[in-house]
Amino acid sequence: MALPRNLRVFLEVLLVICVVIALGTGIALGIALGSTRNLQITGQIGETQLALPSQILDRNGKLITEYFAEEKRNIISINEVPRHLIYAVIAAEDKNFFSHNGFDLSGFFRALWNNLRGTYFSGASSITQQVAGELYADRSEITIKRKLVELWYAYQMEHKLTKYQILELYLNTVYLGHNTHGIEAASQFYFGHSVRELTLAESAILVVQVRSPARYSMINHPNDAKERQWTVLEQMIKQGYVTREEAKASFDVFWERYDVTRSNTSTAYFENESRAPYFSEYVRLEIEDILYGSLVDINREGFVIHTTLDLDIQQTAERQMSRGTREINQKYQMDTAERLEEADRLFLPLVDALALLLDIDRLHIADSKQRRDAQRYFNANLSPVLIATALLIGSDTMVDLTDLALRQAESTTKRTTVEGALITLENATGHILAMVGGSEFKTKNFNRAVSATVQPGSAFKPLYYSAAVSSRIITPATMIMDSPVIFFNPDGTPYEPKNFLGTWSGPVRARYALANSMNVPSTKVLDAIGFDMAINRASRLLGMYDQRNDEKLFPRKYPLALGVVSVAPINMARAFATFPNQGREVEPIAIRYIEDRKGNIRYEYEKEKIKERQRRSEEELQIMTPQEAYIMVSMLESTVQYGTLANRRIMVGGFDGMPMAGKTGTTDNWANAWTIGFSPYMTTAVWFGFDMPGESLGRNQTGATAAGPIWAWYMKEIHTDLPPKEFIRPETGLIERKVCAVSGKLLTNACNEGSIDEIFLAGTQPEQFCDYHIAKEKRNEKIVTRIKDRLFLGGVTTGLGIDLQTEDFDLLGSDEPDSPRRTTGTQAGNPLLD
Repeated sequence: MALPRNLRVFLEVLLVICVVIALGTGIALGIALGSTRNLQITGQIGETQLALPSQILDRNGKLITEYFAEEKRNIISINEVPRHLIYAVIAAEDKNFFSHNGFDLSGFFRALWNNLRGTYFSGASSITQQVAGELYADRSEITIKRKLVELWYAYQMEHKLTKYQILELYLNTVYLGHNTHGIEAASQFYFGHSVRELTLAESAILVVQVRSPARYSMINHPNDAKERQWTVLEQMIKQGYVTREEAKASFDVFWERYDVTRSNTSTAYFENESRAPYFSEYVRLEIEDILYGSLVDINREGFVIHTTLDLDIQQTAERQMSRGTREINQKYQMDTAERLEEADRLFLPLVDALALLLDIDRLHIADSKQRRDAQRYFNANLSPVLIATALLIGSDTMVDLTDLALRQAESTTKRTTVEGALITLENATGHILAMVGGSEFKTKNFNRAVSATVQPGSAFKPLYYSAAVSSRIITPATMIMDSPVIFFNPDGTPYEPKNFLGTWSGPVRARYALANSMNVPSTKVLDAIGFDMAINRASRLLGMYDQRNDEKLFPRKYPLALGVVSVAPINMARAFATFPNQGREVEPIAIRYIEDRKGNIRYEYEKEKIKERQRRSEEELQIMTPQEAYIMVSMLESTVQYGTLANRRIMVGGFDGMPMAGKTGTTDNWANAWTIGFSPYMTTAVWFGFDMPGESLGRNQTGATAAGPIWAWYMKEIHTDLPPKEFIRPETGLIERKVCAVSGKLLTNACNEGSIDEIFLAGTQPEQFCDYHIAKEKRNEKIVTRIKDRLFLGGVTTGLGIDLQTEDFDLLGSDEPDSPRRTTGTQAGNPLLD
């Protein structure tokens, strides 16, 4: 016979009481028997390390991002928590919290009775038990053993900590749904502001999440959450924490302002997108190297990582690179479309004619635009559907074919989408101030600013020019003949460099040749110093000295003069930063120091790097003398003054008195566009190109026209608030001379084509006076005399031009040679004017 329901409930309650009494007796006995071990256990109470995200800060203390694993948590002091949130927690979770010793017997029976009646809301565990369970037990286990562990540690905590310390632990550990742990993370996630700003209604609905975050989520189940929120407010009213009017007013305002789309903003907070994603990932990898072999988890340790980044500069870099990448892609697509349309116009009629003549239907083809549109439609719309269908029906063949199509589409995107990278280094310290590794950050993307391996083109020239300056083979005033020439590589293969537009300028000064990126004079400079000297200097500047003997990386052939090496923007930036840093090596650095969660300095990364440098010899660190470096700075300033970056300087309206220097670079087939330049403060490298080689940016997109504008606008903006200053010039070891602008020799009264104030390393200044114009006048006088003689004799019948071709020197200067000179390597003496 079934027992009456009331009697059955009474017997169940009686049974529970007996169990509780037995447990109490067991706990008391355990306390008595384990008093000696208790001394060891209690020493750990209150010292538990909560999982806490590590923060990355910029050089000014601004938050860049956080590293966290499965938990999103922000620690907050109990003193910063609003009183009404504490009241809401006490009212809903443990109204006797301040009076019990860790276990609330009346609360236990109240929760049991609510469960039996089906009106469950409050839990059976006290706040202290919940904290003990979170920290020392597995709350997923529904066992008596787990309860005993909770009770044991709850008792220890009550004797070791104050009530407010326990409450602080609770508020920072409680799970509140959507992967948030602790009230500060939950407040930021749900409301977009700190717990310090919580309203009464917001506090109540946060407490609701404690019981069942999935069931009462205000994002997924707002109606259920709303009902439980009012229940919590009513409990607060009954316990005298708030008035009904206060609760009702806050409740109404909350739901009047409730935004059903708040899940979007909340997700953005939780994902916590980095304000410098490529830099953040770079720092994370650096830290993994630092912590290699340790058991420290950066995602849970709560480190504060102080970095070198400047978020203001980074923001400017992101904006300028985004604009540049977009505009360059648009130009590239337009140029490509025009080329394909021209091909269609020329060849498709011929193919169609053949198809009609031979009656071959398969030769009938649409124009290239139709083919491209069809291919894009297939990749974007049909391939995903076909894959899903293939998986559904189990067709491996269809899966393979559609997967191949998607891979081809991805490969095409890499081959035909222009990407870019930027990195800025502080000259004196090597601090990375800004880093953009591509157009869109994805976990699988590689950081082009530090990992790309692309050719620098003519931007490579200053690296070996500096070796020529150091070896005293050239000065800025050295005259070099710009004319056709064939060089023979060590393996006997010929190499004939050409200038950008296929023109020749005759004899030019080294300064002018570098500023205007002349290929033949630059190759002659490489020929004069030799491959070994050029590669040794370039590899040291790039931070790749240990790879100097890698023939694939640094080929000992004449195309090396035009930058056929593989480097990343960070390598080029550190190389150029050496010049304004007075010739001292610049090592890029991203991390300054790391603090633990208590504010103690854990790793002084920058200081360790400085100590490592101090252990190296001065010869290793000083790549070139300050005087040699200053010569290079001066020569590269000419690029901005009248060389390939002059139009960019004019375009931005100058740099407001700030000195600038740099170099552009464009590789064969216009595949890569570079500009690397510096001020007295910092150096920036900008690159645009393709992830996969083979495509051309187009003839109108060079280092000067594509990367140059972005570099110029960016450098102008980030220097706006910096006071202008000059590049550091050594007090000794340099000499200035006024020289002829044409010959580079000391000025005379006969020099009527301009003069320049040139700078030289002491001992390399010219000692000879210019004889070019005097000799030219004498030759021209001789020519005029001969012409007059012939005119009087009536010998000229076909014009002056033919007669002048037989002379050594014409009225306008040296003729353009009809055939290139040949050289097989470094010549005896100075071959630059040959």
